[in-house]
Amino acid sequence: MRRILRPFLFLAALLFLLEAWLWDRLSPIVGWVVGLVFWKKLRDAVAAGIERLPPYATLLVFAVPVVSLLPFKLAAFWLLAHGHLILGGGIFFLAKVVGLAITAFLFETCKPKLLQIDWFERLYAACLRAKAWAHRLIDPY
Repeated sequence: MRRILRPFLFLAALLFLLEAWLWDRLSPIVGWVVGLVFWKKLRDAVAAGIERLPPYATLLVFAVPVVSLLPFKLAAFWLLAHGHLILGGGIFFLAKVVGLAITAFLFETCKPKLLQIDWFERLYAACLRAKAWAHRLIDPY
């Protein structure tokens, strides 16, 4: 059974590491964009707003990128289903990258508050362990 599951585990680890790699690469870019004059004011306003929120309300902030980009992802899937592979793939990729960038920014801003929630802290630790597992699985290749 393990022999059959190995390719699927390898693929899951590869996708997990791809997401982590994008997260790591997008964080400095988002930091640079947010550091621009107009964006700095927006970042400071968002950070100040999040600072006033309790931990569970801060958790709801993560719904913003998911909800706002869902129509673009659905449109991308519709385009893919109708044979527009390049346009649909491009829109999906762009929505994924933008969503990941916004989530990375929000996570870094919200992280101290979120780690005050016990189950979130355990989930975060589990994600770090999953990333280490994925590296152990993929690195030899």
